[in-house]
Parts: sequence; structure tokens; C-alpha cells
Amino acid sequence: MLPLTAPVAAATTAPAPDWRLAAVLVALVVVAVLASRIGGLGVERDQLVAASRAVVQLAVVSLVIAAALGSLAWSLAFVALMFVVASFTSTGRIRAPRAQLPWVMLAIAAGAVPVLVLILGSGVVPFNGPGIVPIAGIVIGNTMTAATLTGRRAYDEITGSFGSYEAALALGLSSPAAAYEVIAPTAREALVPGLDQTRTVGLVTLPGAFIGVLLGGGTALEAGAAQILVLLGLMAGQALTASVLLRLVARGRVVRADLADRYPR
Repeated sequence: MLPLTAPVAAATTAPAPDWRLAAVLVALVVVAVLASRIGGLGVERDQLVAASRAVVQLAVVSLVIAAALGSLAWSLAFVALMFVVASFTSTGRIRAPRAQLPWVMLAIAAGAVPVLVLILGSGVVPFNGPGIVPIAGIVIGNTMTAATLTGRRAYDEITGSFGSYEAALALGLSSPAAAYEVIAPTAREALVPGLDQTRTVGLVTLPGAFIGVLLGGGTALEAGAAQILVLLGLMAGQALTASVLLRLVARGRVVRADLADRYPR
């Protein structure tokens, strides 16, 4: 019987970038498009565009990362690029004017920076290219998602409950206080996907960090340690980002473009 810490050979080999991988990728896209066509989902074009972009982007990024991993300075520069792209993406998804980008950047940084400082500064993950880039990518990507979901849900609530916001103003509350009363309950919904993933890890899914360590030749225990570190880091980072962005929305620092003429009052 193998000891618990012994790697299993069949689980430690990443897919090779050969013709077999290409054939499987094409087959998966065909399945997705056919399912959408038969089901009347109407997203066939979006699927083809998304798949094509993913292949090109990952090919380019793989080459860039391969070069960046050998240099601490280039690794940090790549992390900075990821942060900028995440901030632009979230600002666009919230439909806030580009001038408000710095506030969205603040919210994402509020979640990502403390988590990365704790993980990398403690030495749990080595402060080098192979350690910084994957962890930073996961944390920044998920705080971006938290910012997007928080902002979109908050403005959906303000739009649907604008009467409640105005009623709170009529009772003497300031605009930030009135808005926060309306949007505060939406924060939980923005955090639900991350909470569900953490709650069910190992029972429903084996997330990316776990699989990545296994494919990279690590043991099951190492994969589990990496995954729990990532999940709890994301839980903290997403909570910080959501909390900061809610306050920024309530104070009118981040305002959806179509509401700018009537919010905040």
C-alpha cells in the first residue's frame, strides 16, 4: 500500500500540447455549440468567440509567463498588469464611467493586497516568480469577480428599490446612510459563490489549485494544503473587496452611468 504522501503517477502528468489535445478541444467546442443550438440558448457565436480568444490569449500568456517566472521583477510587473486588467474589466461590468476606475482599483486592492502580503510575506508560498504569479492571479481574479458581483447587485437593488432610498432620505438620513441601508443586504449574494465553493470543496468539486498541484507532481496532501490556503485567502479577500465597494457605492464614488443623473441625491 502506498503511503499517503506518495505521488500517484497517473495523476501527476499534465496534458501535452499535441494533436490529441487539439482534437479534444475542438470536440468540446463542437459539443458546446451543438448543445446551445439544440437547446435554443442562442450563444453559439459567443461560445466560438470565447473559445478562440481563450486559445490565443492563453498561448500568448503562457509564453509571457514562461519568461516572467525566471525574473522577480518581471513576475511583479505581470501581476501589476493582471491587476490593471481586472480593474478595467470590473469597472466595465459595473457600467461605471472610466473616470471612476481608481475607486474600483481601490476596492480590488483592498481585498487582494492584504491576502497576498500575508501569504507571500509569511513564506508559506515562496516569494519568487513561480510562487507569486499563480497565487496573485487567483486572488486578483476572484476579488475582481467579487467587485463585479457586488457592484452589479448593488445597483440592481438601488434601481429596484429607489423608493426606499428616497424614503430614507425623507426621514433625514444622509445619502450614504440611506443608500447603504438599501444595498447592504446584497453583499451576501455577491459572496455566495465563494462561500459555496469553500463549503463544498472536496465533496462536490476539486478546484484548480488542488488539481494544479497534482498535475505538477505534488502529493495529495500538498494539493490539499495549497487549496485550503487559496480558498480561505479568497474568502478573506472577497469579503474585504465587497465591504469596501459597498461603501464606495453608497458614497457615490462608483456610480452606474445610467443612474448618474439621479443618484446620489
